[in-house]
Amino acid sequence: MKRTLREVAAAAVLSLVIFIPAVITLRAQSVQGPDLIGALKKTPGVLGVEAGQMMSGKQVIFAWFENKDAVLKWYYSDAHQALMAQFGSSRRPQGPMADVPNDGRPILAIASVTVTGPPPTSAADLKSVPQIAIELYAPLPGGLAVGGRFAPSTVKVPGMVEVPAQARAAQ
Repeated sequence: MKRTLREVAAAAVLSLVIFIPAVITLRAQSVQGPDLIGALKKTPGVLGVEAGQMMSGKQVIFAWFENKDAVLKWYYSDAHQALMAQFGSSRRPQGPMADVPNDGRPILAIASVTVTGPPPTSAADLKSVPQIAIELYAPLPGGLAVGGRFAPSTVKVPGMVEVPAQARAAQ
């Protein structure tokens, strides 16, 4: 009996591990737009995109860009401009990313949103969104990756030590 319960529990956990990432990705897409992830991935200079849900309930999209020019390609893309128009986004007088140096370094954009009701479809629905943010980050030199990284391997990080999984297993 205990073995059967253990097997059922293991099957349930395995099902959740397989099913939850797909649900999170679909929910993040429905909150952010019909195919925001796909549009991001098609933008020239996008190195990778990940979506998920945090323990706090925030839904997030991580998008790695080759450099500032690539972020601006996304900013001015039809998909992003439509999203901004749909939600009545305000614009900076000095223009987007005015304070970000154009030094050729990669940029990580993190978009986070907390939704407390049905996913919004217009600016009038934003009452169900108590939090939304778009934050920009650049990698610092250093770090360690064993068997892979969270960031795509095309994101160049000076001083990053990358150890293949096979080398670790051989030790």
